[in-house]
Amino acid sequence: MDVVRRVHLTYQQIIAMIYVSAMFMTILDATIVYVALPAIARSFAVSPAATDGVLVGYLVSLAVWIPASGWVGDRFGTKRTFMAAIALFTVASALCGLSQSVLELVLFRILQGAGGGMLTPVGMAMLYRAYPPAQRARVARLLVIPTVMAPALGPLVGGALVDSLSWRWVFFVNVPLGVAALVFSALKLTEHRERAGERFDLPGFVLAAGGFGLFLFGLSEAATLGWMSPVIIASAAGGAALIALLVWVELHADAPMIDFRLLHYRLFGVANLASLFAAGGFLGLLFIAPIWLQTGRGMSALVSGSSTAPEALGVLVSSQLVGRLYPRIGPRRLISGGLIGVTAATCLLAVVMNGNLWVFRAVMFAVGVGWAYVVISMNAGVFAQVSGRDTGRATALYNAQRQLASAIGVAALSTIIGTQAAASSLAGNVSVFRIAFFAAAGFTFTGALIALAIRDRDAASTMH
Repeated sequence: MDVVRRVHLTYQQIIAMIYVSAMFMTILDATIVYVALPAIARSFAVSPAATDGVLVGYLVSLAVWIPASGWVGDRFGTKRTFMAAIALFTVASALCGLSQSVLELVLFRILQGAGGGMLTPVGMAMLYRAYPPAQRARVARLLVIPTVMAPALGPLVGGALVDSLSWRWVFFVNVPLGVAALVFSALKLTEHRERAGERFDLPGFVLAAGGFGLFLFGLSEAATLGWMSPVIIASAAGGAALIALLVWVELHADAPMIDFRLLHYRLFGVANLASLFAAGGFLGLLFIAPIWLQTGRGMSALVSGSSTAPEALGVLVSSQLVGRLYPRIGPRRLISGGLIGVTAATCLLAVVMNGNLWVFRAVMFAVGVGWAYVVISMNAGVFAQVSGRDTGRATALYNAQRQLASAIGVAALSTIIGTQAAASSLAGNVSVFRIAFFAAAGFTFTGALIALAIRDRDAASTMH
């Protein structure tokens, strides 16, 4: 008891613990569901394709609510908004686990996405307001835990829960985590508001919800329905048109919900563009690697998960070095160099993908080593030029970009696999997936070239 009494957490540490726990829960949920889809289809006696809405509904709901999160957090207070988002996500998770039909599950996933879409940007704004620029590299190392460990653990945890219990437990597992985060937030967080008098930007919300929702729906369904499907063409084109109109409207608004003017800061603008390609390739790789191991090599979900998990270990090992190098070297060379390393390792995966499984795992470890240089340097420096007043809007924009990157990467690689596999025999699957691995490498290499435009002096405040 004496040891417990002597433990004193600073407010910075409290926010970090709460946010990392909540973010881990939401990211784990996004990846754990993939493993459960076949079991869900069997449980409700439907085809696997009929469960597609479980993923798409959540994705579109995120796209709708992430852009609004900055205004809501600033207007009603970050503590109140964060707690409401956790509560909504937790309740929706329980309802997902209790669903009695695919339709119910899809509707509750949409509700869950509303909570998740508000939770991550608002929590990130709280975190970056608590830590001054000179301590952002420390924050970036903390963010490695949810952003890297959760995607790696998702297939492992999902496979274990589905095999030993039921698919319903991939949702029930969120409930105790959510309740603990909610109680701790209520006791320890303090309220913070910005722009309390600003009115709601209704045109911006409607255009963002329609534009991002339609565009991400088109991307997520393109591999299934085909890019020439009228539904996909209408969704993608309509979404793109609404997003273009959104940019024009928000640039001329006095109090925009999505402040695209923040992209005028060179560091924030270039980092977001580099992140779009880098995250698209990296998350696309994490999506196709388990599919290859399970469908191409006949591995179980557990073996597949254990073979991609070394990527997370590589990030954790490498992150300790990156945190020490960042103040001396800066984001430009670390991000671009890290992406070159990820590109090389991904190309090597395309070569060894059908070889010894331990070699595959070693290369996945190398991918993680390179990715640590990217993610830590990006998170440390991206908001260096953004004021505390604008942090809420900036985190909303940054998270919207990351969601778009994930959808683009997965859609592009899924399309490559789907179209090539349709025209080839099972014996040609190796070459089909090899093309997809090289495409993922193309994404990360493009991100590396863009990152060369970053100026270290713009991030000087984070390098002390």
